[in-house]
Amino acid sequence: MSYIVALTGGIGSGKSTVSDAFARLGVPVVDADVIARQVVEPGTEALAQISARFGSSILHADKSLNRKRLREIIFNQPEEKSWLNAMLHPQIQQETQRQLAAVTAPYALWVVPLLIENNLCSRANRILVVDVSEETQLRRILARDGGDRQQAEKILAAQASRAQRLACADDIIMNDASPEALMPKVEQLHHSYLILANEFNR
Repeated sequence: MSYIVALTGGIGSGKSTVSDAFARLGVPVVDADVIARQVVEPGTEALAQISARFGSSILHADKSLNRKRLREIIFNQPEEKSWLNAMLHPQIQQETQRQLAAVTAPYALWVVPLLIENNLCSRANRILVVDVSEETQLRRILARDGGDRQQAEKILAAQASRAQRLACADDIIMNDASPEALMPKVEQLHHSYLILANEFNR
């Protein structure tokens, strides 16, 4: 197993921008969000179960999952969120472990938005938090997803707080500036992680 750096951050913090920067340096990226989308693609057993529970309105015309509709349901009905997590998380974890085990590079970047919420910190060797102000998060959520501010605030409230994430962080990237401003910090961390990974793999 390679050295694992877990990348986390709240919604709208820019995790994808940071993980893309690491990927450009040749770092293998295992993204829990990507895996979560794969396990509910059309034709999967998981999507069939979701459709059976919530009805055909949960699907787009092309039979893909209507994520916005599902998000609205689970944020307003905690018991449905619990059902969904219990069904999906084992599948996501299994595929995550398979991908991490296949990594041959010195270290892997494991992108996992709900690292703190799902008590997964112990599964990583190091934790990198992408941090922004809550106001920046709200602005990015509304620009990306539309909807109203109240719904965006509800999404933020359902996640771990900034303080909880930062308390678990070994490293922090502030991402309030432009994407170009990230690269020097990413390169610096990449160099540090290679050293740590080489020590780990000795």
